[in-house]
Amino acid sequence: MFEFSDRVTVPHHVLVRHLDGETVLLNLDTEKYFGLDSTGTRMWQLSTTLPTIEDAYHRLVEEFDADPPLLRTHLSQLLTQLVENGLLQVSPLDVESIPAV
Repeated sequence: MFEFSDRVTVPHHVLVRHLDGETVLLNLDTEKYFGLDSTGTRMWQLSTTLPTIEDAYHRLVEEFDADPPLLRTHLSQLLTQLVENGLLQVSPLDVESIPAV
């Protein structure tokens, strides 16, 4: 489980490819992949580039004409699936990540 105050990072063992507004994420360790449509891609982009999940959520509320509580639920469900499949990592904002050598 994670908090919306946490941050999201892409593990080094995940290959990301964008094509025509959609994204494919491949876990090179498990060979599991996940396809994202344009909405899922935007959720992934904002979650992995903004400081916290909460920041991504607020940006999504601005960009999409959707019910905010429903959007929050969908974002949470997507991130949960990606974390469970080793395609994203979630950590508290105050925990430093160590760069690969």
